[in-house]
Amino acid sequence: MEKVLISACLLGKKVRYDGKAFPIADQILAQWIAAGRVISVCPEVDAGMSIPRAPAEITAGDGFDVWAGSAFVIEDVGLDVTAHFKKGAEMTLVLCKKYNIRVAVLTEHSPSCGSTAIYDGHFTSTKINGVGVTAALLKQNDIEVFSQHDIADANAALLRTTIWNTNY
Repeated sequence: MEKVLISACLLGKKVRYDGKAFPIADQILAQWIAAGRVISVCPEVDAGMSIPRAPAEITAGDGFDVWAGSAFVIEDVGLDVTAHFKKGAEMTLVLCKKYNIRVAVLTEHSPSCGSTAIYDGHFTSTKINGVGVTAALLKQNDIEVFSQHDIADANAALLRTTIWNTNY
């Protein structure tokens, strides 16, 4: 049975920067949990960052730009935490490879996990199109990344992947 990667905060774990969770109630997610398909991850915590921790945003781009070296993850107090975010992303990729994960559902707007939108790097609550550091690395490694708003699409991708792996 193919596993699916899920942001820990979406599963009710209090791992967000503010020490809170961001749990979602979704029938498909409940089915995945009941079937033992879910692998939980928090890239920042896995990389050794504390709970709580200062808010961080990507400046001058998105996660792809962080990997290209032209953007950075900066806390609101000015500390560069890019290395932590990259380490967490790399640890997440190792986890995906270990479990042969091809589908991930990550928390939208997060500087690690945002799949289509993140904050603009100015700490003004302004959102821009872009992806987080972990989402970018997973996408670069052919893992389909979805937000918590697109679980039905993630399930369809999971079913496609499962059928493909079964038939080929």
